[in-house]
Amino acid sequence: MSQSTLTPVHFFSHGSTMMLGEQSASATYWKKCGDIALANGIEHIVMMGAHWATSGDEIEVAANPSPAKSPVAYVEPSKYVNYELNPDIPMASRCVDLLRKAGLKAKLNDKFDWIHDTYLILIRMFPNGSPPTTIVSMNARYDPHYHVKVGSALRPLRKEKVLLIGTGGAVHNLYRNNWYQMLQFRDNFAMEKPPDNEMLDFRQEFEDAITKNSGPDLRRAMTRLMKIPKYRDAHATDDHFMAAMFVAGLCGSFEDVGTPAELGAEDWELRNMCNSQFTLGRWPEAGGKPRKVN
Repeated sequence: MSQSTLTPVHFFSHGSTMMLGEQSASATYWKKCGDIALANGIEHIVMMGAHWATSGDEIEVAANPSPAKSPVAYVEPSKYVNYELNPDIPMASRCVDLLRKAGLKAKLNDKFDWIHDTYLILIRMFPNGSPPTTIVSMNARYDPHYHVKVGSALRPLRKEKVLLIGTGGAVHNLYRNNWYQMLQFRDNFAMEKPPDNEMLDFRQEFEDAITKNSGPDLRRAMTRLMKIPKYRDAHATDDHFMAAMFVAGLCGSFEDVGTPAELGAEDWELRNMCNSQFTLGRWPEAGGKPRKVN
């Protein structure tokens, strides 16, 4: 199957909770990507976030038919409480089957309630209601190659009307953020001084890895990022990086060689958190390519 018949994949940095409450270049880009997905007939969404991980050697897929939403700090409740979640139970079972076929221990979780890392993105992309959506957990051992394999196992869904999204962070170290401006003035975009050099450097490493590689080279480049010294400066914990490994698996086969990847939008918040938004692949229709938002 040619690249043109594969649905694109998104890696989105969801940032802090205030990315739901405040307008930004990222929010504009998320909406643009949602509009284009609907225009291209997307019928299902499958996501891996950064706030749900299972222990042991298992992975779980959300199958709660009536999930609640976890509260979103520092955001006016009217911006999310009435948004109707749309869980896709049949697709959850399909994902479990694909994961098991790939040799992974996978099971349904019919009690999981949704967290802002995923539904924040859905609200921004599809403000009038999202397509049926399935959420896949991480594994709490945070093995990059394991999460690449999860993406690879679900890659066949790209040949159907399924949009796959990893939502984590390009640079996401809560210990290095400047919280004062947000806590005191509710201003998450205040920049009293530039980001630390380590954050700037890793942000560039991330962009180079995802935009200058494709196919199996993309897998190698993305997993290798966890080995460079500045990784731990940019990610004090591994949870917000696993969605990038998931995306590398989704776009990392030999069939994906030559697939373009672009940085569509980016915001720095809390001084040291870089919210970069990437799209890998293109829609087949003319004009279906998301454009960068300045």
